[in-house]
Amino acid sequence: MADPSSYRPKPGQIPDSPGVYKFRDEHRRVIYVGKAKSLRQRLSSYFQDLANLHPRTRTMVTTAASVEWTVVSTEVEALQLEYTWIKEFDPRFNVKYRDDKSYPYLAVTLNEEFPRVQVMRGAKKKGVRYFGPYGHAWAIRETVDLMLRVFPVRTCSAGVFKRSAQIGRPCLLGYIGKCSAPCVERVSAEEHRELAEEFCDFMAGRTGAYIRRLERLMTEAAEEMEYERAARLRDDIEALKRAMEKSAVVLADATDADLIALAEDELEAAVQIFHVRGGRVRGQRGWVTDKVENVDTAALVEHALQQLYGEERGDAVPKEVLVPALPDPVEPIQQWLAERRGSNVSLRIPQRGDKKDLMATVQRNAQQALALHKTKRASDLTTRSRALEEIAEALELDSVPLRIECFDISHLQGDDVVASMVVFEDGLARKSEYRRFQIKSFAGQDDVRSMHEVISRRFKRYLAEKQKTGEWEEETGPDAADLVSGGVPGPADLSGAAPGPKDEEGRPKRFAYPPQLVVVDGGRPQVAAAQRALEELGIEDVAVCGLAKRLEEVWVPGEEDPVVLPRTSEGLYILQRVRDEAHRFAIAYQRNKRGKRLTASPLDTVPGLGESRRQALLKHFGSLKKLKGATIEEICEVPGVGRKTAETVAATLAQAAPAAPAVNTATGEIIDDEEAPQAALPSEQGQER
Repeated sequence: MADPSSYRPKPGQIPDSPGVYKFRDEHRRVIYVGKAKSLRQRLSSYFQDLANLHPRTRTMVTTAASVEWTVVSTEVEALQLEYTWIKEFDPRFNVKYRDDKSYPYLAVTLNEEFPRVQVMRGAKKKGVRYFGPYGHAWAIRETVDLMLRVFPVRTCSAGVFKRSAQIGRPCLLGYIGKCSAPCVERVSAEEHRELAEEFCDFMAGRTGAYIRRLERLMTEAAEEMEYERAARLRDDIEALKRAMEKSAVVLADATDADLIALAEDELEAAVQIFHVRGGRVRGQRGWVTDKVENVDTAALVEHALQQLYGEERGDAVPKEVLVPALPDPVEPIQQWLAERRGSNVSLRIPQRGDKKDLMATVQRNAQQALALHKTKRASDLTTRSRALEEIAEALELDSVPLRIECFDISHLQGDDVVASMVVFEDGLARKSEYRRFQIKSFAGQDDVRSMHEVISRRFKRYLAEKQKTGEWEEETGPDAADLVSGGVPGPADLSGAAPGPKDEEGRPKRFAYPPQLVVVDGGRPQVAAAQRALEELGIEDVAVCGLAKRLEEVWVPGEEDPVVLPRTSEGLYILQRVRDEAHRFAIAYQRNKRGKRLTASPLDTVPGLGESRRQALLKHFGSLKKLKGATIEEICEVPGVGRKTAETVAATLAQAAPAAPAVNTATGEIIDDEEAPQAALPSEQGQER
C-alpha cells in the first residue's frame, strides 16, 4: 500500500487548465483515468487527508504509485481523450458498464449486392442498417415475418442463395410470396435494393405515408374492379398495422429520442435505455456497474452517454436524449454528441407530459434491473469482497488476493500435454489475460513435473519483464545471466502468447503483472511443485494453494492437513469457479491441439504449399495414397503446381512415415485404404483430464 504523499506533485507543478490524468500502480499499469476542467483543483483533491476521502477513492490513491496528466485545449477534447484512454487501458477503478445480455438487432445488409434482412448481435458492421435493440430474437422474427408479406426482401444465407441460383429454383419463401427471389432473377438487383430501402424506411418510423399510399392504391384497384389486387393490398395493410402494434405508441409527436434512467445505491448502479423512434419504443437495453469511484448521478449519466454513443455515428445518435440529471458542465458532452451525429442534439431532463411519464417507466425498469442484479451471486460486489476476505483469512495472507491465477494440466493418456492459466481480478474473470502452455521439457504423463515447468516459465517471464522495465537492478552472476538469456521462454514456448511490440505507455505486457495468490488444480504434490518453482526463482511474496476435486480440500505448502472451508463459504465458491474455469480452458486447448494432430496430413509439411493447392492436389488424385504413387509429371498436371513444387511434394511424401490404418468405429474394421480418415479418434470416456 503506497503513501499518496510519496508521489504527490510539487506545488505549482500541476497546470490550471483542462486535461486528462492517469493514476498508475507500482507495475506502471493504468488504474484510473479522469478528466478535469482544472487539473490543479481536481488532482489536489486526491491528496488530502485520507480520512476525508471516499473509501473507494482512498483505495485507489493508496494502490497508485504515480500520477501523470495531459493538457488539452477544450473540455470536449478532454472528454474524447478520456473515453479513448478508458477503452485502451481498461482501468480497474473506472466505472465500467456491463451489458446484462448481448442484445439482438434487426439488420439489413445494404453493403451487399442483394441486401439481406437478418438478426445480428455483437459489433456493428459498416454498411449495415440496424434497428433495435430488441429484448428477444423471436420478437424480431415475428415482426419480419409480418413485414415480408409487403416487403419480400431476401432473408436467406449466402449458401442458400448461391445454391438456389445454381439449381434455378427458389427456396420455400420464394414460392409462398415472402421473398422476391432475386436468386432466380424474378427481380433485378436494383428492384430488390429498392424493396430493402422501403423496408428500412418503414422500420425507421416513416409508416403513416406508406400506409396511406397503400390505402389509396387499394381504393383505386377496387374502383377498377381489380378485386384480387385490392384484397392483396388490404391484407398488406393489415399485416403492417399488426407489425406496428408490436411497438406501442408512447410519444404522440413521433419523436426520435433515447431515454436514460438510473437506479443506484452506495455500491452499484443500473442503467436502462429506451430507444424511441417515430414515437414508438423500438428497443430497450441496460447495464450494471460497480461504483468503484465516488460518482454522483450526473457523472454516471456522463459515463453512460460515453458508453452508449462512443462508437456511434450519424442517425444512431438521436436528435433528443432525455436523462435524469445533466452533467456539469453540460456543454462539452452536448457538443461531443452533436459532433457524432453531425447536427444538434438536445440533452435535457423531461419536466412534464408524456416524456416525463415515460421516463418514470424507464426508471422503474432500472430499479427492477438493479434488484435482479443483486440476486446474482457472482456479480455482487459485496459478496465478492467477502469471499476474497474469507480466502485471505483461511490462508493467513497479509492482504486480500485481488488478483488470482489458477493453473491446470490437461492430457489424454499422456499425449498432447498442455496447461492453462486463468486470471481473476476482484473475483471476476479477466479473459484477456488467460494464457496456455505446451509441455515441452519431457514426454509422457507427469502432472507434478508439468506443474513445476509451467509455474517456472510463467514467473521467469515475470522476472524478465520486471528486470527489463528497471523495477530492480540487474544482478550479476551465472544465475541471473541464465534467467535472462536461456531461462526465459520465447515465442515458441508459449502457445498463443508470442510477445507483442514494446509498450512505451505502460500498458500491461504479457506476464508482467504478478498475482497475490496462485491456485493449482490438485492436491499436496502439485502444491509442493508450484511452491518449489517459486522458491527456485526467489519469489517470496506470492501465496500458493491447491484445490483437490474429490473433497474440495484446500492444500497449502508445508502443511500435513488441508484447510477445509465450509461448503457454504463464498471463498470456497470463488476458488471453485477459478479452478473450474482453468479446467475448462485447458480441456478446450487440449482437444483443439489433439484434433489438429489427428487430422494432420503429410502435405501440411510441404514447404510453400498453401491450403488451396493442397485441396487441388487431393481433389485431382482423389486420395493421399494415389498422390504418393503419382509421378512428378502427373503432379505437374494439377493447375497451379509447377515442376519445382511437384518435386518438393514427391520428395516430402516419399520421406513421410506411413499413416496408421483408419478404423471404422462402428464395426471395428481396419480400413487399409487411405481414402478413409488416417486415424480414428480414441475414446475419450474416462481418459481425458
